[in-house]
Amino acid sequence: MSIRSADLLFTPIPERIARLRDLAYNLWWSWHPEAQDLYRHIDAELWEQDYHNPVDFLRDVRQRKLEAAAADPEYLAAYDQVMAAFDRYMSAEDTWYRRAYPGANEMIAYFSAEFGLHESLPIYSGGLGVLAGDHVKEASDLGLPFVAVGFIYPQGYFRQRLDQSGWQEAIYAKLNFADIAAMPALTADGREVVVEVDLPGRAIYAKVYRIQVGRVPLLLMDTDIHPNSPQDRELSARLYGGDQEMRVAQEIVLGIGGVRALRQLGLAPTVWHMNEGHSAFLVLELMREKVAQGVPFSEAWREVRSQAVFTTHTPVPAGNDAFPLQLIEKYFNQFWPHLGLTREQFNDLALQQQNWGPTFAMTVLALKGSHAHNGVSKLHGHVARGMWHWLYPGAPQEDVPITSITNGVHSSTWLAPAMRRLYDAALGPDWEDDLDNVARWQKVHDIPDQQLWETRQALKRELVALARERTRQRHLRLGSPPQVWPVLDEHILTIGFARRFATYKRATLLFRQPERLKHLLNRSDRPVQIIFAGKAHPADDPGKLFIQQVYQLSQQPGFLGRILFIEEYDMALARALVQGVDIWLNTPRRPHEASGTSGQKASLNGAVNISILDGWWPEAYNGNNGWAVGEEREYSNQDEQDWNDAQHLYRILEQEVLPIYYERGADGIPHRWMKICKEAIASVSPVFSTRRMVKEYVTRLYLPPVEAER
Repeated sequence: MSIRSADLLFTPIPERIARLRDLAYNLWWSWHPEAQDLYRHIDAELWEQDYHNPVDFLRDVRQRKLEAAAADPEYLAAYDQVMAAFDRYMSAEDTWYRRAYPGANEMIAYFSAEFGLHESLPIYSGGLGVLAGDHVKEASDLGLPFVAVGFIYPQGYFRQRLDQSGWQEAIYAKLNFADIAAMPALTADGREVVVEVDLPGRAIYAKVYRIQVGRVPLLLMDTDIHPNSPQDRELSARLYGGDQEMRVAQEIVLGIGGVRALRQLGLAPTVWHMNEGHSAFLVLELMREKVAQGVPFSEAWREVRSQAVFTTHTPVPAGNDAFPLQLIEKYFNQFWPHLGLTREQFNDLALQQQNWGPTFAMTVLALKGSHAHNGVSKLHGHVARGMWHWLYPGAPQEDVPITSITNGVHSSTWLAPAMRRLYDAALGPDWEDDLDNVARWQKVHDIPDQQLWETRQALKRELVALARERTRQRHLRLGSPPQVWPVLDEHILTIGFARRFATYKRATLLFRQPERLKHLLNRSDRPVQIIFAGKAHPADDPGKLFIQQVYQLSQQPGFLGRILFIEEYDMALARALVQGVDIWLNTPRRPHEASGTSGQKASLNGAVNISILDGWWPEAYNGNNGWAVGEEREYSNQDEQDWNDAQHLYRILEQEVLPIYYERGADGIPHRWMKICKEAIASVSPVFSTRRMVKEYVTRLYLPPVEAER
């Protein structure tokens, strides 16, 4: 279905503003607030009702409102300005990549099991997907020759609801492809792309959809099509669903089917980036192609390795997919003969001994099948070298060939428009073209304290309004009025804690001493409130128990009205939180946090991090831009670690944070606090951005082997 045939689904749009359709089908709008405003200004209530989705919006909007916009000179001026910016962006040839690598003719294929691009496209679960989405957006901004591959997940990730007791319930809703900016991927002769992959005793088919993300095409596969069996239709229905057998089948479709989708589209990537091990079967398909062309296996292996890059995100063994050899034999017994291998030789490509026996490990396959490998922070790189040291016998641990490229965030996606206006004035209107210039960001210190304080307070008010609305909706659904209303106080110190509720992230660390916490929250002269949000995996009962503990504590005397859990954590709520809180709290059990990026988003917006020295924070913390909790050491006793970290956190809040935040000048502004906020912005924003991150991938991992081969 072309955009023109899709026009029949839309309310008729006046010709003067007809390009609102084109804009809706390119997610460029998702990181340009001025583009979103074109839809919001037509009907703000409907824009919220359709959850900021312009495709859905254009189908639902009333024609008279479109006609009113087309007759409004002020609206038309904004429309023309946005469309001109969009056209300049899409047609630009003077990109960073073309300037840095003139004449290069490479293509990078980026595979990920999930992509977090916008709340209206629920095909992500958390940090891995949001990182992938930010990576794709930055690849577009930098002008990389880039294509991304994943799944479209018709049922997406689950929607979270808490029952009366605070227990998480998972709600799945069918995603209507007509409501999102996805179109069938078409070959050069106009045929829909459908890939075929062999599974035991049958073939499975996946239809490929295309979502345009700025200059980058994102190809997403869907197995819910004829003639697949009902079981196979469910294969890509949900993100991270099903048992091990479904998981291995999913990853076969992602890796092998993904390569075949690119081939049908006539694409020949020279770099293959595996974002985590889920897509590592692509290595096998690339080798099969070469062996089929007459290349000996050993040479095919060398050639594929020279083109492949692997990023690991998981610093705990349990988070790395490893399948029993019997399962691999069931799914690949017809595949390894195409490689000229025996069963034993095939298993050796990814063999890992586990406590329960030998397995075929996706991380091992990805490490062996790629020339470059990286963790996502310096500390994680160190941890990963220790985890996989056994693969490199005789080498010192620090010589294990796993480097690190620390994650960053896509600034335009996560920066509040009000903060952008401050930066435009302080850094110059072209600062986003120079985003990773550390020296330029020092000008943030020149922003008047009053301007920064008033902007931050306005963002907090927006967060409080959203939190109240989400709370009101929950109580309406449950049929019970809230015990405290209105919830939250927009004038007091606000701490945010929002992330995946895995137990190692220790969401309840602050609850080690409930009475001490109660006193901390309720001081009449220095009150504190904490907003929690986050999902646990549907199969993770310990994580769901943490959510319930937070919720139930929030309903007890002394905590009621001071602690709030907001259900359905997604990108919309995440933006409001990182933009509106005063403090971003991060309490993982070191060294289990590979990187983390939510704190980077918070500091970009002027919030202050209080974090365990884990993930990215040891690289960012300079003593003046936030607080570090705990020590850079390893513990053999987790209870001792939790107790020590909790005590340190209490002391930081009681003795440092609260006195500084509530110390006001004659003008009512906490000037010492503003100094910390500015240092957080200046030190974090240019370094922990995807601008710096993606440039590192290009210069360190993507192009060196290509240049060497040339």
